[in-house]
Amino acid sequence: MQPTISIPKHWDYPRFALEQRTQQGIILGLHYYPNGTELAEQFGAGWRYALMSRKNYDELFHFEENQIQLLSPQELVSQITAEIEFYQHQIAILQQQLGGNSG
Repeated sequence: MQPTISIPKHWDYPRFALEQRTQQGIILGLHYYPNGTELAEQFGAGWRYALMSRKNYDELFHFEENQIQLLSPQELVSQITAEIEFYQHQIAILQQQLGGNSG
């Protein structure tokens, strides 16, 4: 069963989704500052996104919606292809290790 997130009707809908790849990194979290709250007064109302710039990197960066830029379709394909090739290489190494240990 897929998890469901409910957004109150009086909130704007987020422009970006969890795990979406952007030029700034992969979106790992989001939070909303509703109008009329102290945080919205201090930082501006709307969605904020937590992104990890590189996989397995231990630092999160926070961005407002207007600071995030999507990848072009070519950039997205390139990133995903590189990640697939990386994991295929890792699988080949593990398969080789399995073959060397059978004896």
